[in-house]
Amino acid sequence: MSANTITRYNPEQAAITKEFVDDTITRVTGARLVAGNDVRLLVDATENYPAWLEAIKNAERRILFESYIIHEDEQGELFAEALIKKARSGVEVKLIYDWMGGVGATSRSYWRRLRQNGVEVRCYNPPKFADPLGFFSRDHRKSMVVDGKTAFVSGLCVGKDWVGNKEKNIEPWRDTGVGIVGPAAKDVEEAFAEVWATMGTPLDISADNGHHVKKQPDGIGIRVVQSVPSAAHIYRIDQVLAATAQETMWLTDAYFVGLPSYLQSLKDAAADGVDVRILVPQSTDIPIIRDTTRSTYRPLLEAGVRVFEWNGPMVHAKTAVFDGRFSRVGSSNLNIASWFGNYELDVFIQDEDFGREMNEMFLNDLGNATEIVLTNNFKKAKPVEKHEGRKRGGSVRKATAGAINAATSISSAIAKKAPLGPAESRLLFIAGGILVLYALLLTIFPRGASVPLVVVLLLLGVPTLIKALRNYRDH
Repeated sequence: MSANTITRYNPEQAAITKEFVDDTITRVTGARLVAGNDVRLLVDATENYPAWLEAIKNAERRILFESYIIHEDEQGELFAEALIKKARSGVEVKLIYDWMGGVGATSRSYWRRLRQNGVEVRCYNPPKFADPLGFFSRDHRKSMVVDGKTAFVSGLCVGKDWVGNKEKNIEPWRDTGVGIVGPAAKDVEEAFAEVWATMGTPLDISADNGHHVKKQPDGIGIRVVQSVPSAAHIYRIDQVLAATAQETMWLTDAYFVGLPSYLQSLKDAAADGVDVRILVPQSTDIPIIRDTTRSTYRPLLEAGVRVFEWNGPMVHAKTAVFDGRFSRVGSSNLNIASWFGNYELDVFIQDEDFGREMNEMFLNDLGNATEIVLTNNFKKAKPVEKHEGRKRGGSVRKATAGAINAATSISSAIAKKAPLGPAESRLLFIAGGILVLYALLLTIFPRGASVPLVVVLLLLGVPTLIKALRNYRDH
């Protein structure tokens, strides 16, 4: 076709078909659709942890384990012993943890013991003087691959928060994962190898002769979405599916801090009659995230989006289901850190039977949630209803994401572009208080109060100059 050729509009080709949506998902995520997999939906640690430990026990060649946080508690010890036992038996065991995730959660002696017993451990992205801004990139993935044929992808880290404590009446955190047996496990293995290579000698997973994974009869087609910093795969695909959804768009997220464009996609879908629902925590380990999330409620509710808060100690799941046909389970939260800053891993499952399981799980979760509704003066609980079909019509890392979205909410309120509710007022009060306090410190102790600012500027400025000089010299 020449550069001067004019393409004629064809209405038949323009129609949105299943094939068109599939091709769009492939283009946006960069993930191929892999058929022939056995996929299990695993709810909470009660289903995930035993499945992981059983797979470790049955490993014959290789275990690749990746987790943002592994707590040095009873659960951390349980997994450490299981991995050490396999490493001593001759199984190749490799483990990745994130530096920030390990701060305050795991001691050096824990990792030292693993290394001394045959487990190869690598730590992702510890602070570097030469690259201070690189600190914000984290490996937030949670996955495991055994022998290249069995894989797990989830939102769960390893720790007692996920199992609770019956003796102290502490409920476990609510979370979701999937177990995969089939050729898609190879894609999870490749995702692990991608991060492993950023920290040292690459992992060769190409020569698995004699261990070809056969497709499962009547297996499910899935995509393993390997998000890397700046790729924003989940951010983009959610917007695509929000635009094409016909009936439902049900989201569960632990740290929901939607950008204005993402929130607009939810509001547009709801305005067109799609049943859009969001389940978020009522209690959370990062209070600023909760306040920032609540600052987005009013415009969403006014547009017809239904918002629910989980009544338990914490809902940590990161899932979505669109029209009961496209499902997402993995590590990506709906915030700027996960979308643009982190290594994340999610599976995208195209199957109506699995979608039905996802819908049932979501509705069961709503049975332990409070719906937020608007009244003239306050928000109150509303009884949860079953879906009735479409109504046609017109962590430091997480705190950083929260602060960015808080700034958006506050600036909108100051500019009188959005109503100022209780959540926005609280954020505005905190921001104003910090500014006034720092102004007073600069007035009373000008030299002492300016030192932290000078240190931060030097930590950012000096390495940046060094990097610029190096790049100039190299090129």
